[in-house]
Amino acid sequence: MELTSTRDDRLRCGGYEAIFRGIAPDGGLYVPAALPALSPDETSDLSYAALTARILALFLPGVSQAHLQAACGAAYPAHFDTLAVCPLVKAGDRYVLELFHGETAAFKDMALSVMPSLLAFSRATLGVQDTALILTATSGDTGSAAMNGFRDLPGTAALVLYPRDGVSEIQRRQMTAMPGANVAACAVDGNFDDCQRTVKQAFLGLTPPAGIRFSSANSINIARLAPQIAYYYAAYHALVREHGLANGTPVTFVVPTGNFGDILAGLYAKEMGLPVAHLVCASNANRVLTDFLVTGVYDARRTLSRTLSPSMDILVSSNLERLLFHAEAGNSRPVREYMRRLAEDGAYRVSEAALSRIQHVFRAYAYTDEDTLAVMGRAFRETGYLPDPHTAIAFAAAEAYRKENPGVPCVSLATASPFKFPQSALRALSLPESGGAFDMQDALSAAIHMPVPHALASLRGRAPMHTDETTVRGIPEYILKKAAILCKA
Repeated sequence: MELTSTRDDRLRCGGYEAIFRGIAPDGGLYVPAALPALSPDETSDLSYAALTARILALFLPGVSQAHLQAACGAAYPAHFDTLAVCPLVKAGDRYVLELFHGETAAFKDMALSVMPSLLAFSRATLGVQDTALILTATSGDTGSAAMNGFRDLPGTAALVLYPRDGVSEIQRRQMTAMPGANVAACAVDGNFDDCQRTVKQAFLGLTPPAGIRFSSANSINIARLAPQIAYYYAAYHALVREHGLANGTPVTFVVPTGNFGDILAGLYAKEMGLPVAHLVCASNANRVLTDFLVTGVYDARRTLSRTLSPSMDILVSSNLERLLFHAEAGNSRPVREYMRRLAEDGAYRVSEAALSRIQHVFRAYAYTDEDTLAVMGRAFRETGYLPDPHTAIAFAAAEAYRKENPGVPCVSLATASPFKFPQSALRALSLPESGGAFDMQDALSAAIHMPVPHALASLRGRAPMHTDETTVRGIPEYILKKAAILCKA
């Protein structure tokens, strides 16, 4: 098997090259030329590390088993606070897959605990002497997870761009206080889409200083996306093993998503053979993905709303391009045209055939901040389980889906700890929102009788180390200037 570009299916490469490049030369994203098969019966007895290595072997052609096993063995469960890595729990009658037990308390750790090792192996295997500079745009959680994964890793550096006013205070502190001489974070006077667009443009049009090559830790990199498939298999195995689900019964997964990577991993799991009934896209008030999945029209020509679920405040969802490639039966020509229209007009409409294939699998709902707070409060009152604002949107979508599809087992993906958003959590519980972010974490801990995760509690008292700011227009110049500094560290 080879990997190909979503925009030109004649461009082919192996796993090491795709990992190191991050993005195809034509600006497309790497995808398998043909999706592999993997029966859940083949993986039911595997550890999480072995399960992930098995899946990565199917998506990263040519990458050695030794490298995959070493990377996964070092990541899972060593970088998580539970041996289960991603436990499946009950909240009342809900199944919840907790993906926030890593070192930055969000689901991005699930892939970014293993990806840095894969990139280091790729660099060595390809014989690259240049330093790999990881350019990363973040809507909140990817930034700290990428910095944490790449800090002090020889031959690499990581530069994170985040919207200055578009992340929570805890998310900001995680990035700005991250140690490591080879990592940095910069606040941008713009939104996430500005950051993401400029990073993509940098890959194609910006010449890095001598001795440096650009790569990516966003889910545009296939090595960021592929590890996420594993937790869908793990959730299914847990349902069968621990909750009495009959093997082979289709399950629906409800995913709060902004950049579409998390839910696309679920599609890959389904296409590989995991019994999945539907994938439910849960959106916030920006609802660009919900509107697309319902109408077939992707329209980013709207004002971005800053919501209580900032990691989903996105109008241009990069991984949707991969979905389009598969919905168009592996034909890159219409995908290339869709992306051209998006760049030039801000909108496009997919073919009827593609929309039919998409709607066969996906359902979609969207919710406001008021809905989010109401669900958070109700969930805690009724079950004692407090979801974060992103997970609460998945809870709301799961409720709507179950009314329309009674009897279908449903798993909501919990993508972050509520302690990353203590002000929203206190508001949902009708408690005072006084003091700074850490004071509110303490108040939340007392209210729900749970300790603040060590990954977040350890931020208290750590002074910011990364205080750079730039404008959207100044990003290219900033990248070049900062690259020279970071890669000498």
